[in-house]
Amino acid sequence: MNTGELASALTEADGRVLGIQTKLHRWAVQQPGRRFDDLFNLVCDPAVLLLAWWRVRGNRGARTAGVDGITAHAVRLANQEQALLEELRADLKARRFWPLPVRERMIPKTGGKLRRLGIPTVRDRVVQAALKLVLEPIFEADFHPCSYGFRPRRRAQDAIAEIHLLGSHSYEWVLEGDIEACFDTIDHVALLDRVRRRVGDKRVLALVKAFLKAGILTEDGAMRDTSTGTPQGGILSPLLANVALSVLDEDLAGGQAGRVERRKRRRHGLANYRLIRYADDFVVMVAGTRAHAEALVDQAAVVLAPMGLRLSATKTQVVHLDEGFDFLGWHIQRRRKRGTDRVCVYTYPSKKALAAIIDTVRALTRRSRFRQLSTLLDRLNPVLRGWCAYFRHGVSAATFQYLDAYTWRRVVSWLRKRHPGASWASLRRRYLPGWRPTTHDGSTLFNPGTVTVARYRYRGTRIPTPWTTTRQPLADPRREPVESRMR
Repeated sequence: MNTGELASALTEADGRVLGIQTKLHRWAVQQPGRRFDDLFNLVCDPAVLLLAWWRVRGNRGARTAGVDGITAHAVRLANQEQALLEELRADLKARRFWPLPVRERMIPKTGGKLRRLGIPTVRDRVVQAALKLVLEPIFEADFHPCSYGFRPRRRAQDAIAEIHLLGSHSYEWVLEGDIEACFDTIDHVALLDRVRRRVGDKRVLALVKAFLKAGILTEDGAMRDTSTGTPQGGILSPLLANVALSVLDEDLAGGQAGRVERRKRRRHGLANYRLIRYADDFVVMVAGTRAHAEALVDQAAVVLAPMGLRLSATKTQVVHLDEGFDFLGWHIQRRRKRGTDRVCVYTYPSKKALAAIIDTVRALTRRSRFRQLSTLLDRLNPVLRGWCAYFRHGVSAATFQYLDAYTWRRVVSWLRKRHPGASWASLRRRYLPGWRPTTHDGSTLFNPGTVTVARYRYRGTRIPTPWTTTRQPLADPRREPVESRMR
């Protein structure tokens, strides 16, 4: 399939899939108790598989292979895309498809710990993407607006904006919740029970169960069964995690009453509280006392237990908004506004987030890393732009200035080490016109200090889904949301 034919087929497939998703979402909203049958034929639909392949091949993991050693990039270069989709559809229809184990890769985390990443094969990724295209519009009808992670058209800034709004309106106590090894410990039976509430097609349920039970090929070459959890790295895993964690949204939604009910609760000495969840990270904002917030810890633990999940005893804590807390890379704290007696809620880039970008800049500007300034700036500038784009909706101007000064010093130091025999005057004349590191073709070191900061507007329940508004033209799947690169 040449480029022109692929583009035409993708446009047609995108329109067809949008129509399917719109109908599924509308029916799910209109009939909250409906169980959907005959979804398997939609998963096998050529348009769904083509769009799923388009998303897989444009993903950042397109050059990463699963246990079979095949990458999406290699399939594209060999022009085997059409053959792959035809074979995959035939195997699905004949019930011959069976997922292979995921390839384990351990990713370093802060504090010296490791995060397990499971890399599926290309065939498995395409089927997972097709399942997500069909199932996501159905489950989105049931998800609560307090959940923001891995959901279409929702982002981390929405969660931070809600915290800022609530903190400015008497929600002073904060329960910071941390679920221990969430993706590794979700109970399969409990998860599938929640999936069955909406999905009645046994073939689709069998596919979901097969992916959950596929197993893991560890880094040392050993096979390990997956009796619990949904491995991070799979396209379907975030959706399944949201289905499991929606038990928390449903239980704590009782504190998100209307204005009249909130006043009644206050008169009776009860607390009002609001949950803000981003995947497995969540906070509960409480308008009440510390005792009210601490009682919610036990309540959340009881709700999560049937799903096989438990709160981390060391990381789950109750703090006052005046003390401040970190969430999604931000430090959120209520402080007195300088020069006044008024207190305001401020959101800053956290020290941990700043340290992470500083470490990245330091690693990129080591003398032996790159040979030419143009190569260094091609790698460094996108990192700086992405970090600033994420943190520009807060009190970040001073942090941006600090980051610019640090980056400038590191690049200038790199230049002096790469040209040990050159004088400062010659380096400045050649590489620092206007005191900004610049290449011969005009590429200049990005200046974080020039980024304009502005408060992100809280959208509340007005966030549209892709199936209730006009669809934008088919986007390049290689362009990911900013927050996915930040966290």
